[in-house]
Amino acid sequence: MTQKGLFDDLAARGLIHDSTDAATLSARLDAEPIGIYVGFDPTADSLHVGHLLGQLTLRRFQLAGHRPFPLAGGATGMVGDPSGKSEERNLLDRDTLQHNVEKIKNQLSRLLDFSAGATSATLVNNADWTAQITALDFLRDVGKYITVNQMMAKESVKNRLTSENGLSYTEFSYMLLQANDFRHLCATHNVELQMGGSDQWGNITAGIDLIRKSMSRSAFGATWPLVTRSDGQKFGKTAGGAVWLDAQRTSPYQFRQFWMQMPDDDAVRYVPQFSLQSLDELKSVIDEHNGAPERRIVQRLLATEITTMVHGADAARDAEAAADILFGADPTQASFEALNVVAAEVPTTVVGHDQFDDVFGLLASAGVVTSTSDARRTIAQKGIKVNGVVLEEGQTLAAHGVLHDKWVLVRKGKTTYHLFEIAR
Repeated sequence: MTQKGLFDDLAARGLIHDSTDAATLSARLDAEPIGIYVGFDPTADSLHVGHLLGQLTLRRFQLAGHRPFPLAGGATGMVGDPSGKSEERNLLDRDTLQHNVEKIKNQLSRLLDFSAGATSATLVNNADWTAQITALDFLRDVGKYITVNQMMAKESVKNRLTSENGLSYTEFSYMLLQANDFRHLCATHNVELQMGGSDQWGNITAGIDLIRKSMSRSAFGATWPLVTRSDGQKFGKTAGGAVWLDAQRTSPYQFRQFWMQMPDDDAVRYVPQFSLQSLDELKSVIDEHNGAPERRIVQRLLATEITTMVHGADAARDAEAAADILFGADPTQASFEALNVVAAEVPTTVVGHDQFDDVFGLLASAGVVTSTSDARRTIAQKGIKVNGVVLEEGQTLAAHGVLHDKWVLVRKGKTTYHLFEIAR
């Protein structure tokens, strides 16, 4: 059984930009399970938050009783999609692409269930069916069904043809490769629906045409709007670069803070698209948020739900606890795991027990203050806290204990933190 009204729910969340006939697609989704695929090109060894809508869309379909097919573009990644790009990407070698595909597989498995029986996700790699096709076979079996007129009419092609950098034949062929992916998945896995960002519409309709002409059957397509921030910046980009799903690239703490620091307008707009909660539940949350925006209720919902999905419940909990500490909560009540997160986010100095008596020297050498005289003056003005308690004149840095027999957390003013870790 499938969940009724899935298409209407997606539309109400602002997740439908273009689609084949809406009434027909909606009825098809209500009738019985459908195979759906979304592609992810492995241009890096990690996906980033800009890819999350694709993963979450597959998750929504799986929860509604459909069969998701995430596609890792081991073949198309060697070419590079021109859609939405102003110039050609650097081409990656096979070994790099294979490494990236393996890494991405692990990230996809966090959001999708690959052991759910009839609705199990199936990861596919288009290198498996593309690598062995000869150029002549490809021209005969794919090229003859799609006219150059069709390809030239696609928005992604037209934009690049009029750009300064033009469009290489390599990129021009990308549309045919993606169309063939759709046909192959339709023939081998009965996949009837492809979804992607709105810049993929031309590639998706090319696949639908190829299926109709070469297989004499119908297929469906839909896109979600490209996600952009209200200030015009690209979603998922920060001053430090992309917000990655790999914890080694973007820590769970930093990942959570990306959502927590989101402007109110963006958070309210994004929450129906990124949260898996029902629209009725989200309406109540948004109403509560609008009544007290300083509490950042919507941002907290997004931060908790998405960090949990991407990094797991434990990492989300520890990241939240670490954030609480760094925004003034009592560090003596923090878990070892939360303080371990803090240690990765703030400057840390390893010291011996016998060094704690040299308060002024230690604060100065660690860079908490500019000099020993600055340390003396700041302490006199009660501007230093140790483990959440004001450090009084004459006290050592260990005066208020050692957290978990390992750390002393020093705070200068409201935002400057430093962790002293006891040498083992």
